[in-house]
Amino acid sequence: MPTDRPGDVRLPFDPGGKAGDARIVFIGTVETPWATLADCPRNLRIARERGLPARLHLAPPYRPGLLGLEAVSHVLVLYWMHHARRDLIRQQPRHVDSSRGIFSLRSPNRPNPISVAVARILGIDADAGIVEIDAIDCLDGTPLVDLKPYYASTDSVPDATAS
Repeated sequence: MPTDRPGDVRLPFDPGGKAGDARIVFIGTVETPWATLADCPRNLRIARERGLPARLHLAPPYRPGLLGLEAVSHVLVLYWMHHARRDLIRQQPRHVDSSRGIFSLRSPNRPNPISVAVARILGIDADAGIVEIDAIDCLDGTPLVDLKPYYASTDSVPDATAS
């Protein structure tokens, strides 16, 4: 079990051990240049700055679902951060001076470690089930949960704020 930082607060149970009402099916894996957590960028901006593309590998049954994806320039990638902790409800980020609730953070440590990235599509090989993207911030072999087309007209929120 990883060591807690000052300000971290654990749940009294591990959500990963609870029976749920939904079943996530992994549709493939993410291929990245990062083999260890120490190598992995902590966010998508840093991943893009490194300039290393990634590949999304879809399992054969899901490859027909790529039909039509070539019509968009960007994709929402949902992926399962399988090395993340699931027992934290508050966390002390390294870059702030106080503990915060995990729902106010982008940390992968959460009851359901689902991450999301908006990625530029560089190429699609539907027969092989490969979508090449500009960047992503996860380990090589990370399970892929879903892909959705990114629509700037729907998904962009120009007046969004964060402090």
